Amino acid sequence: MTSEVPARIKQLIRTLRTGPGAWARVWVARIRAELLQEQLVLILHPSRWRLRWLGLFTLVGHPLFGWIWGQWLPQPYESPALRAVMGTLGLLLISESITNDPSSKLSARIFSVVFWIQLPVFFSWMYLCNNGNTVWLASFCAMVLIYYHVTDWRAATLGTVSGALLAWALFQVFGPPVSPMSQEQFSVNAVVIGFSWASALLLGLSSANLRREHLQHTLTTMGIMAHELRTPLATMSLIGDAVRNESRQIKEPGGGQRLDQLVVRLHTLVRNMNQQIDTQIANARLLRLPTHRESVAAAALLRNVVKDYPYRNSRERESVVLVLRKDFSFESSYRLFAQVINNLLKNAFRSLAATSSAAKPGDLRIEVGVLNGYGRIIVTDQGTGIPPELQARIFEPFFSTDRGTGHGLGLAFCQQVVESAGGTIRVKSEPGRGAIFIIELPVLR
Repeated sequence: MTSEVPARIKQLIRTLRTGPGAWARVWVARIRAELLQEQLVLILHPSRWRLRWLGLFTLVGHPLFGWIWGQWLPQPYESPALRAVMGTLGLLLISESITNDPSSKLSARIFSVVFWIQLPVFFSWMYLCNNGNTVWLASFCAMVLIYYHVTDWRAATLGTVSGALLAWALFQVFGPPVSPMSQEQFSVNAVVIGFSWASALLLGLSSANLRREHLQHTLTTMGIMAHELRTPLATMSLIGDAVRNESRQIKEPGGGQRLDQLVVRLHTLVRNMNQQIDTQIANARLLRLPTHRESVAAAALLRNVVKDYPYRNSRERESVVLVLRKDFSFESSYRLFAQVINNLLKNAFRSLAATSSAAKPGDLRIEVGVLNGYGRIIVTDQGTGIPPELQARIFEPFFSTDRGTGHGLGLAFCQQVVESAGGTIRVKSEPGRGAIFIIELPVLR
């Protein structure tokens, strides 16, 4: 029995057969995707206790090694004052403002600055001051491995290069006079540093791929589970049809009407569940959305989405107002973009339900128009709004303002679909005064 060849290996074999040009294009595309398209994660495995332990390690480690290299095993140019400054940076990682929300942008920025200063800048400075001796050659190599272990490999690469260049510039101005390295020492150091850097880069790339694979497997599982729900839903729909047929044979006055009402409710339930399934399937494809070249008419899309949305009641349906100022067409996937509008409507209805007043006509307004050569779809609700500190993060995967029921993938999916169409999506909101989501798209000529 022959084993099945994985799809990637088949693709690789086909690419090799097409010639070196296709091979080069594949690798250029892969490198570009790795560098530019993958999400930048500045804190790997962020958690409150991980940040605290790293801060404690910084706070204690620098004074400890300052004593080792200054008193026990003395090294030239060891500076207690500089070690104290580096150790003090650990307090920033232990502070409540950082550890309370390790996934916030503020935490990521402070974390990046702290580790950039105390790792590549400081270690490069000490390496140069000590003329690349054995202790600081080993310390520099250990620094590189640690740096790639705590942050994204792209941030680590940029940080190592920029930190080393800054340290070199400072050394030229403020550094102590040291004799130049011999050719043999320079060659040995270059080989050792190059090996440690290449190893750290390879491990960083492998870790990034592993994280993406774990996330992709999780999202794929979500998609499979959502598909499995279709079978009982289909059964429910068939039962509804059977009940409708039976209701036509009932002689009792009003009996058939009551059964028809139950059937309508049953079909509404099926439509609602299918809506949720479509959402989960779309979210499961968040990281690997296909490229579409379908012409989509905005007005027709919005009319159909508003008409087919699974409203929970008539009041919810009546709260939606569709304003068509000027129609336009854009290039995307009709199905995926319909899911984008569905996600925005679902979020708007959730926000409206959280207010103290009942929904009324115009509380959810959808406008279609063209401004400055770009098509615009504007979804406005009069709900609870979004706090300013959260608006910058609502498009991040797995971040949700609704911690009770939100999975944090809906708006991330919306952004992916809109950007794949060459457009942008942004939000304007004030707490208590609703939210406005603005989508701008290139218009097909």
